[in-house]
Amino acid sequence: MITRLLSISAIMLMTQPVLAQFDTEPPPELVGVDIIEHLDEHVPLDLEFIDDHGKPVMLSDYFHTDKPVILQMGYFRCPMLCDLVLNELIDTLKDLDWSAGDKFDVISVSINPEETHELASVKKKAYLLDYNRDGAARGFHFLTGAAEASSQLAEAVGFQYRKQPDGEYAHASALFILTPDGRISRYLYGVRFESKNMRFALLESSEGKIGSTLDRFILWCHIYDPDANSYVVFALRLMQIGGVVTLLFLGATITILLLKEKGRRNREARRSESEPVQ
Repeated sequence: MITRLLSISAIMLMTQPVLAQFDTEPPPELVGVDIIEHLDEHVPLDLEFIDDHGKPVMLSDYFHTDKPVILQMGYFRCPMLCDLVLNELIDTLKDLDWSAGDKFDVISVSINPEETHELASVKKKAYLLDYNRDGAARGFHFLTGAAEASSQLAEAVGFQYRKQPDGEYAHASALFILTPDGRISRYLYGVRFESKNMRFALLESSEGKIGSTLDRFILWCHIYDPDANSYVVFALRLMQIGGVVTLLFLGATITILLLKEKGRRNREARRSESEPVQ
């Protein structure tokens, strides 16, 4: 038993260089693509955008005294991630008793200044059709506008993105839950949102409360890399994390087993010493 454990321990020692090389920083190709939390900070409500009817609006037009806001940032021609986020958001909202336009608003802001209100209108109609609730048109807002406005809003919520040479954008996946007075209440990461978490986040935000983020490394699994047209980089990084966790778990288990074996041998030795000689 001890020989087998020592063999495994030797393997563990051989993996130390791997552990030493592992770091928790994003890969080089994603420098400048992240989400930096600014909980309890105000977003600039004086920013001007263009709504899906082509009319200029102020961000403050969508904030009311009793309604929280779900903010999504991305762009309407995003080849993958933004649609995943919005599709999942709609599916999650269908499970709630609260309805958009009544208890809360949804704002989707394009970070691409070249996108038009016509495209925003098409997106809005598609998601309203999917959501299929009376009065929801009052609660869904798809906005375009100048790069200065979207970049200021992105900076306020900590949404860091980078334009690629091919014109696409590398960006992360998250929803920003805002209080009725425009403060950041909670960040919901990824492309899947549990209805109970969404319900709690909206209730919390409607009361002006500020939440916290329990687990942020899921963000790495939900950043779209237009150059690779995939999530390969982040899947690999997640496997790295899983590998390290597994090695640490094995190391702890081996240590415990070794200590137990040593304790057993010590007890046997003491028992032998205490037995009378025949």
